[in-house]
Amino acid sequence: MVREIITLACTECKRRTYTSTKDPKKHPGRLELKKYCRFDRKHTLHKETK
Repeated sequence: MVREIITLACTECKRRTYTSTKDPKKHPGRLELKKYCRFDRKHTLHKETK
């Protein structure tokens, strides 16, 4: 079981503010999470980036 480190970027300000891990066999697509963006000062959708 190898987990890969991913970076999450805000969809509104486009800044990369979070890192996380995921199992690519269970989740082959790109991960999307609602996280708090300190630059926008609100919860926004964050998407996995390369």
